[in-house]
Amino acid sequence: MSTLVTLLAAARSGALARGLAASAALGVVGAVLAGCGPASGSETLTVLAAASLREPFAALETTFEEEHPGIDVTLSFGGSSDLADQIEAGAPADVVATADETTMARLSDAGLVAAPTLFATNVLTIVVPTGNPGDVRSLADLGRRDVDVVLCAPEVPCGRAAAAVADGAGVAPHTVSEEPSVTDVLAKIALGEADAGLVYVTDAATQPDDVKTIPTPEAADVVNRYPVAALSEAPSPDLADEWIALVTGEEGRSALSEAGFGAP
Repeated sequence: MSTLVTLLAAARSGALARGLAASAALGVVGAVLAGCGPASGSETLTVLAAASLREPFAALETTFEEEHPGIDVTLSFGGSSDLADQIEAGAPADVVATADETTMARLSDAGLVAAPTLFATNVLTIVVPTGNPGDVRSLADLGRRDVDVVLCAPEVPCGRAAAAVADGAGVAPHTVSEEPSVTDVLAKIALGEADAGLVYVTDAATQPDDVKTIPTPEAADVVNRYPVAALSEAPSPDLADEWIALVTGEEGRSALSEAGFGAP
């Protein structure tokens, strides 16, 4: 800083000196500010995850960053099939967690991920808007023509599970819309845009004021198992392994259990 003071003092001696001093002073100020600024070049861990994992993974993001100073965790959520499409298209990522084994097997068979590890389970439940305008009381009511039903699209894990639950009970839902993720189904029900939907119990629990759950014992026979894996071309393979260790370890199990997920 003494250099800066000297340069500014010299600037008072004349026009030429003022010009030279001003230029030098700006250089010194820039150097001082650069030295005081935040560190650059922080490493990033990119995690692609099924939409239903938003709550527990957000909690684990905080834990991971606290345990790894200088590491920025970037979470991207979506339907599992959409995530697989992104990976197949070459999207850069370190870890992927899907809501079913079928989607992960697709990536594994293509050599795009390392050996997957199961870390959670989930089941579906019927949700209706608060007030239950369609008077839905059971899974059978989803087949009524006066009940508008929203489900996940069949290529999405929650869509496959919904089809399995309905087929097992001999019910043909009166489906008016198929959505790309379970959170989209939940949003439509919460907004009252349909009379009923099938979502994971974990998602239903996130909006207790906007939706009501209807007992769905038939869903107990259709359990979604969640695998997580590092991408074969992960930019940060060591960090990917550490994230997976967190998810499958005690802290991960606690966060998942708190969100309503079952053990693997």
